[in-house]
Amino acid sequence: RVQTGRTNLSVTGAVEEDGFFYAPDPSSQLACAIAGNIAMNSGGAHCLKYGVTTNNLMGVTMVLMTGEIVEIGGAHLDAGNLDLLGLICGSEGQLGVVTEATLRILHKPEGARPVLVGFDDNEVAGACVSDIIKAGVLPVAIEFMDALCIKTCEEFAQAGYPDCQALLIIEVEGSEAEIDDQLARIVKIANQHNPVEVRESKSAEESAAIWLGRKSAFGAMGQISDYMCLDGTIPVSELPMVLRRIGELSDQFGLPVGNVFHAGDGNMHPLILFDANKPGDLELCEEMGAEILKLCVDAGGCLTGEHGVGIEKRDLMTYQYAPADLEAQLAVKDVFDPHWLLNAAKVFPLAVSHDRRAEQIAAE
Repeated sequence: RVQTGRTNLSVTGAVEEDGFFYAPDPSSQLACAIAGNIAMNSGGAHCLKYGVTTNNLMGVTMVLMTGEIVEIGGAHLDAGNLDLLGLICGSEGQLGVVTEATLRILHKPEGARPVLVGFDDNEVAGACVSDIIKAGVLPVAIEFMDALCIKTCEEFAQAGYPDCQALLIIEVEGSEAEIDDQLARIVKIANQHNPVEVRESKSAEESAAIWLGRKSAFGAMGQISDYMCLDGTIPVSELPMVLRRIGELSDQFGLPVGNVFHAGDGNMHPLILFDANKPGDLELCEEMGAEILKLCVDAGGCLTGEHGVGIEKRDLMTYQYAPADLEAQLAVKDVFDPHWLLNAAKVFPLAVSHDRRAEQIAAE
């Protein structure tokens, strides 16, 4: 049980000597707090096997706007009655203030090993991911990087990445026999897609270097350009099509895109590069970002995986949800926050929430 101001990485730090770890591992885990993880239902590279925050959250202490302190869930999964915990996780601070949380910690695996697979085409890499999932293999992580991110991260972290158009980092875990078996199946599937390179880690140092490049991606990209990081989710089977369309949108808008994301569960993080000092570039970037997020919805996905809706995406909510769907969500907030005092201008389009925010608007 932790206070929610605690950083994500420090949770594992507190229990690893006893052979445990906390599974959700967003790239910002060194700095991000458990409170934010709960608000956004954060994931991370290893969420393919272990799930996102909602799958690892067992209970919360939450302060309602009445001042009442409530305990929801507890030291066990799947508490009885309504799944209020699932409602709170990912609610973006709309329902109450979470001050403490009971987290699920897991036994550290016996071992883990990544394999690095390079391809000469983004769509082919996406098809490989889809085939791995279809085959029933469950790696702990499948991460995707395109040529722009590969080159930038290699210059930054010197991880030894190959010179190719697309890169997959696939990690499996278990006993040595389990690892060998899973990697053999994955490499067999990858070889059917004519990879330019397949490289299994041979040591802990090699594994650390492979992950250093991926974990450094956002910082590395920030050294070469201003960028906007998007967060949409799609069915894994649609990866090839969506990657192709993002490339077409990049050409259409004249803005480069670096793709680095959690490919195993379809949680995409396209990075649109722009010049913040060039008049009109930010607006062009935002317009392109909206088109990419609409593409995710059209592909059968959604507007966000782990970064939330906030203000940036609120006007796109009507693209994903019908009026009746939005009304149901608004009614939930009415129950927890009847005067609409918590993050009232976020998540929902202002026109949709206007009447409910009338008291707040009048006070302004």
